[in-house]
Amino acid sequence: MSIRRALISVSDKQGIESFATALADAGIEILSTGGTARALREAGITVIDVADVTGFPEIMDGRVKTLHPKIHGALLGRADIDDSVMQQHGIGRIDLLVVNLYPFAATINRADATFADAIENIDIGGPAMIRAGAKNHAAVTVLVNPQDYERVLESVRDGEVPDAGLRRELAASAYAHTASYDTAVADYLKRESGKPLQSDDFSIGGHRSSTLRYGENPHQQASFYADAKSPAGTLASAQVLQGKPLSYNNIADADAALECVRQFAQTACVIVKHANPCGVSVSDTPLNAYQHAYATDPTSAFGGIIAFNKPIGLDVAQAILDQQFVEVVIAPAFSEDAQLAFARKKNVRLLATGELQRLPPSVDVKKVSGGLLVQDRDDGVISRDDLTVVSRRQPTASELDDLLFAWQVAKFVKSNAIVFCKAGRTIGIGAGQMSRVYSTRIAAIKAADESLEVAGSVMASDAFFPFRDGLDSAAEHGIRAVIQPGGSMRDDEVIAAADEHGLAMVFTGMRHFRH
Repeated sequence: MSIRRALISVSDKQGIESFATALADAGIEILSTGGTARALREAGITVIDVADVTGFPEIMDGRVKTLHPKIHGALLGRADIDDSVMQQHGIGRIDLLVVNLYPFAATINRADATFADAIENIDIGGPAMIRAGAKNHAAVTVLVNPQDYERVLESVRDGEVPDAGLRRELAASAYAHTASYDTAVADYLKRESGKPLQSDDFSIGGHRSSTLRYGENPHQQASFYADAKSPAGTLASAQVLQGKPLSYNNIADADAALECVRQFAQTACVIVKHANPCGVSVSDTPLNAYQHAYATDPTSAFGGIIAFNKPIGLDVAQAILDQQFVEVVIAPAFSEDAQLAFARKKNVRLLATGELQRLPPSVDVKKVSGGLLVQDRDDGVISRDDLTVVSRRQPTASELDDLLFAWQVAKFVKSNAIVFCKAGRTIGIGAGQMSRVYSTRIAAIKAADESLEVAGSVMASDAFFPFRDGLDSAAEHGIRAVIQPGGSMRDDEVIAAADEHGLAMVFTGMRHFRH
């Protein structure tokens, strides 16, 4: 048993000439269409047009060319079951299908791409053939990835059909290919409609941007997949200016830092360690923002990820290099002399994101045992007008500024999250504790360790205080104003505690759990 007939129709022509030449040398008849047929003929390879097989020309500017029983019957025909009907209708078998799809992702990522361009690059015939051939992989070998050509040629050279295990593996890759493609189309149309996709089914897809050395730990394999259209100013679209490849943990921490710093209109710096901000500041310059963020917790900043929302120059680069070991620095842009300074530390990764913009609505996905958790991304924003003052003492204007700043930071701290802030900078951060009181104590301990004055600071809590002890603890450390969602059964008790201590307290009506 051997491959006798192949159909080749590819948008990605990488390696196709040498592959088709090897097929022709093995005596395999090649069917093809459009641009692929032209490219193969120009390479001196004999090709039969699909239109000559179907007896029907390509129509509608190529929209309809392979959607014909003599093609799909050739792919779906079952040995010893469909032989007679195939013979009756003059359908010859196709043993090998080589197809990859219209470049939809490349099209929508072009700056000048129109909606009409995107629609014309939605492939119909290609996915239909891939799915048909993959369904009948007992008789058909399906190739969608040029990297698999050589694996199939090993069998062709021996005059054999690829074994059943390889055909099944390639069929699985084929269905993954069409699933990813359909997901890219669905995501694009969803974005263009301006409304979330309502469906009982959910799919995710993307292209593998890189294979990582390992995952969270060396015994775990990992890859980084990018969306079909990664918005500008995101981690997936960032330009790596220097440094060794990013690790799984680098990428996770870098994303936390980038998404936190994106929240601020003022010049800001965020330092992240193990997915938690350990220092955040807004200031008049990137250098001052960095120095204040670093001062929050220099110990945790060691080996951390530093993100800025404004371009940085030599002064910032030199300050970072003089003060700490850093894994990744992220900014919209780096000056030439800043890049030269960082070049002395060749392992430091520099990521230039371009201008940071507000991202379109999206979803967060988390894998759990046997399924997926899918939710809207937490894009909740609180302004002064959304705050409800529940204490007798009104917060001052400067306290309100700090409360809103602290609230933005708390959104990116693992729950239970407590954040102390003063004058646009973090003073202490307590993250990831089972008790909100312990998070408060940790924030105070960190501030004391760095000789930072807590008295007069404000405090943000990502969720409500279930008991008054959180307020009592805050008052002990000199906190003067508190921002929290409210909504506890004991809100009256908590408000009374704030009034007893002379604290100003505001409710947001929104919580920011981050697990």
